[in-house]
Amino acid sequence: MEERITSRKNPYLQLVRKLLTSRKDREKEGLFVADGTKLLEEAVRYFPGLETVILSDGVEACVPEWVRVLRVPEDVMASVSPMQTPQGAVFVCRLPEKKGFVPVSPMLLLDGIQDPGNLGTILRTADAMGVKVALLEGCADPYSHKVVRASMGAVLRVAPMQTTWAQAGQALREAGIPVAVTALSARSRNIRQAEVEKMAVVIGSEGQGVRREILESADHQLIIPMQSHCESLNAAVAAAIVAWEMGQV
Repeated sequence: MEERITSRKNPYLQLVRKLLTSRKDREKEGLFVADGTKLLEEAVRYFPGLETVILSDGVEACVPEWVRVLRVPEDVMASVSPMQTPQGAVFVCRLPEKKGFVPVSPMLLLDGIQDPGNLGTILRTADAMGVKVALLEGCADPYSHKVVRASMGAVLRVAPMQTTWAQAGQALREAGIPVAVTALSARSRNIRQAEVEKMAVVIGSEGQGVRREILESADHQLIIPMQSHCESLNAAVAAAIVAWEMGQV
C-alpha cells in the first residue's frame, strides 16, 4: 500500500536529503540513496537491501511487496531528487555489510580515486570485464548517489571491497599474488608484456598517482604505451585498459 507525502518538510524526506549529501550520515544510518527509474530497476533485480521507493505522481514502478512506497507531487520530488531534471524515482537502500578483504587475481586496487565519475566508471567497467575491485584509502564513497549513477548500477550488482593498503598488501603477499602499479618510471614495462591476469594492479589517484609506499613495495611497475607527447591517461580510462588486458571475458 502506498503512502502519500505532500510536505517538503516531512521528516523522512529530510533524512533522504541528508543521506544524499553526507557520507557520515550514510554510515551512521546504514543507508544510501540513489535516483532514477533505470537504477531502481537494477536495485529491484539485484540488490537485496532495497527498503523504500519514492515516486512522483504518474510514475510507476514494479517493486517487491515488502518495499515501502511513498507517493509525492512533482514539486516535492524536485526538492528531494539530486537531479536537475528528476526522473520521478528516488530510492533508499541499506548499506551492505562490510566484508573482509579477499585476495584474488586478477584484481584492481584503487588508491585515492576521489572523483565520483571516475570511480563509478571504473566500477562499471570492472563489472563488465568480470574483474574484482577493492577500494583503498582516500577513495570516494561508492554509495554516494553520484558514484551509483556513474556505475550504472554496478555497485548494486557487485559490492566493491573496501580495505587499507596495509591489509590488502599483506593478504596479497600471503596469497602469492604479485602487486603491480601503473606508473611512469625507468623500471616500468609495457603492460602487454605482463601477465596482468595473475596480478593485483593498483590504479592511482587523479592528481597524485599511486602512493610512494605502494610504489616502493610493488612487485612490478607497468606502463600503458601511448604517443610520446602524451603524459598520462584519465584514471578511469587507465583502469579500463588494465581490466581489458586482464581478459576475464
